Amino acid sequence: MRFLGLRLLDRVPDTKTVWLFRERLTQAGAIERLFDRFEATLRNAGYLPMSGQIVDATLVAASKQRNTNAEKADLRAGRIPEGWQDKPAKLSQKDRHARWTLKFTKEKRQDDGTIPATDLVIRFFGYKSYISIDRKFRFIRKWKTTDAAASDGARLREGLLYKTNTASSVWADTAYRSKANEDFMEKQGFVSKVHRKKPHLKPMPRHIQRSNAGKSVIRSRVEHVFADQKSQTGLFIRTVGITPATMRIGPANIVYNMRRFLFLERISASA
Repeated sequence: MRFLGLRLLDRVPDTKTVWLFRERLTQAGAIERLFDRFEATLRNAGYLPMSGQIVDATLVAASKQRNTNAEKADLRAGRIPEGWQDKPAKLSQKDRHARWTLKFTKEKRQDDGTIPATDLVIRFFGYKSYISIDRKFRFIRKWKTTDAAASDGARLREGLLYKTNTASSVWADTAYRSKANEDFMEKQGFVSKVHRKKPHLKPMPRHIQRSNAGKSVIRSRVEHVFADQKSQTGLFIRTVGITPATMRIGPANIVYNMRRFLFLERISASA
């Protein structure tokens, strides 16, 4: 309420009003413009993109859909399943853009302190949020929303990198390591700090292990952004379709930048 300048006695918009306002923003395609306007505010305040950029993605859960195997096949092929077109109410409630994928995670440490060698595989339904932050101030400078099954590597060449950073280094995990991406970054003048993959059927060379470990110290900063977003905004997609999902993730990115800006300003004022 303090952020919005509201008092306890002031009239507060109800859920329906907020929903209608979000719909108007969606129809106007305003989130990208709002993000760019606040980016200009950051630059005017002296928070220029500096020291290189870090790229990563996180999965954002959406309401699960109950579809038959035939309907899932049609959706993956970009078709509207048979019978849905004749039922507008059902069609409006079906998310045809969210996708299932597999999420790999480490098992928890055991009571004796050991960590199991096997990974956990969890089925996940929803979308994926890509961001590129600057290493110096950790503001989100570029972002993109896709379905959860989208390949990470190809997204690197779809507008996530920017040349206005004062440094040319790019950090990312092994999912972004490919010849196409390395050629793209070299051609665009970027310096790749992307993690190297383990050689097929061979142990990881010691020098690559050390190199990846050094890169991880820097790359891990982007994980703090995702953790902050999910803890502060409870990021979850309850809408239907990728456009409304983008309108949910976009404001979360703007709010993160606003909170980060206020945090850095308080530190600067107290110094």
